[in-house]
Amino acid sequence: MDWKQEYKNKLTTAEEAIKHIKDGDTVVMSECAGVPRKVIKTLAAHHADYHNVKIYHMLTLGDGECFAPECYENFCHLTNFVGANSRQAVWSGAGQFFPAYFKDVPGMLGKEIPCDVAVVTVTEPGPDGYCSLSLSCDYAMAAAKKARIVIAEMNDQLPFVSGGTLLHISEIDHIVPVNYPPMELQPAKIGPVEEAIGRNCASLINDGDTLQLGIGAIPDAVLAELKGKKHLGIHTEMFSDGVVDLVEAGVIDGEQKTLHRGKLVATFLMGTKKLYDFVDHNPMVALHPVDYVNDPYVIAKNDNMVAINSCIEVDLQGQVASESMGTKQFSGTGGQVDYVRGAAMSKGGRSIMAMPSTAAKGKVSRIVATLTPGAAVTTSRNDIDYVITEYGIAHLKGKTIAQRSEALIAIAHPDFREQLRADFEKYYIHK
Repeated sequence: MDWKQEYKNKLTTAEEAIKHIKDGDTVVMSECAGVPRKVIKTLAAHHADYHNVKIYHMLTLGDGECFAPECYENFCHLTNFVGANSRQAVWSGAGQFFPAYFKDVPGMLGKEIPCDVAVVTVTEPGPDGYCSLSLSCDYAMAAAKKARIVIAEMNDQLPFVSGGTLLHISEIDHIVPVNYPPMELQPAKIGPVEEAIGRNCASLINDGDTLQLGIGAIPDAVLAELKGKKHLGIHTEMFSDGVVDLVEAGVIDGEQKTLHRGKLVATFLMGTKKLYDFVDHNPMVALHPVDYVNDPYVIAKNDNMVAINSCIEVDLQGQVASESMGTKQFSGTGGQVDYVRGAAMSKGGRSIMAMPSTAAKGKVSRIVATLTPGAAVTTSRNDIDYVITEYGIAHLKGKTIAQRSEALIAIAHPDFREQLRADFEKYYIHK
């Protein structure tokens, strides 16, 4: 059958599409700015029709209507990365968190994570019948390949992004046409603390390096300090508007990358309309599934790889907690460990944990003697390289516990240094 006729035959409404979800099914939804908003709202409106339906997702932008308390009896959320709109469901027990690396999700789909129905967002088809998964490639491609039923929200306002994102009309069962701008995430406010952290991080970045960084005030502050650099590259889980600024300034061109030369490589995108307009049909941008982009062995093929991540707290041994506050799950591991290890294996590579020295408006130190009881160790003390705050840089790789403690205390907020020295004597000296 001609793909154009097949396309017409598969057009439907969200109300009709969700009738193919059965009790007991596991629904895998695309994430971040690629969240299928129409289907989520429709499921929420018809929640009473469903029983024991599991919904797998990671971070999703928007209101997440089917995460609301009135849906708790009908939908159980499965995730390895908790976001703002799903935290209460997980904390209340209506959702379930499982520890897993982001890169492992595609391989887990259909096995450890059942995949009965995939709900993804796609662009309108190109002349050959292929749609782009647009802003969320990551595990969405694997879900579409493995699911019994594939429901696609086809949005004519999504940017067409190339790489490993193309899904043919023949691989979709039900097409729900929608027309709304993709969810935007506005740049975070950069204050003096973030500016200082950005300067400290930038001092470790050289011309020709390839970068991994995320979204938020600290990554944006780092990017703002790189305007004097040359020939930087990008191989990262995601990027946002700050990368666009440096491409337009000629700082990021990827000319010295040793893998995917000249390409901005990522697995999903999240930012503002500026970003989405930039990536649309842009041959410089290549999105690939997360099991490729976040594979440490792939990451390590980039010489001079610099991984920049953030965390909640670091203890005096160098253990990093990035995803939980005690036993309370706040986010997830994501790709942090894979980039730390990939950078360590890279020729000339470095990894950085960057964070403000305090939290709770200065009342709590993020550098602590021991991690909060129950906190998950995200990056082990064996993997840690650099830790940066607004007060300086601590290079921990190859250092003893005593040396690490001294270096970390030196970059802690001055209000907490005396107590940290006392705590070191208390917890780490056994006479």
